[in-house]
Amino acid sequence: MKPLKRPARRGLLVAHVAVSVSWLGLTVGLLTLGITAFLTGDTATAQAATRAMKIFGDWLVVPVALVSLLSGLVLALGAPWGLARHRWVWTKFWLTLITTALSVFSLRPGIDAAATQGAVDINLVVAPSVATATYLFMTAVSVLKPWGPTRRGRRLRVPASSGKAVDERSLRRTA
Repeated sequence: MKPLKRPARRGLLVAHVAVSVSWLGLTVGLLTLGITAFLTGDTATAQAATRAMKIFGDWLVVPVALVSLLSGLVLALGAPWGLARHRWVWTKFWLTLITTALSVFSLRPGIDAAATQGAVDINLVVAPSVATATYLFMTAVSVLKPWGPTRRGRRLRVPASSGKAVDERSLRRTA
């Protein structure tokens, strides 16, 4: 993919961070509602919490997950980091892909079932807990950028036939 120009890349980065933080907040909200429905002894409160979870699940979970996945993918492919050049980007991609699939195919059906029953089992407390921990981990990885390049990234960093140095941040030749 052709590299994005700086203004486009920065705008996409802001959008990606905003939607990713929204996904984290949405998951914390689902966790709070799940804990409330699971622990309360009041049937009306449990039903209200599961109805609220259904609204979040129906209107927000899938769009937010997909926008986060797609914006991250475009950003990775259009930025110097690349998708498979650095382990931290590659890790975030796979975790985002997995959590998006789990949100669509597991979390939403679980929320729908809970809303129908008006009660939550422990799975709707565990799932948002694991998702929240995963999103916090991905946030830390985004900030800290640990682990260095992948094998492919190392190959692209120093061209074998050329003795010229390569700037590690931009992956462009400096000489």
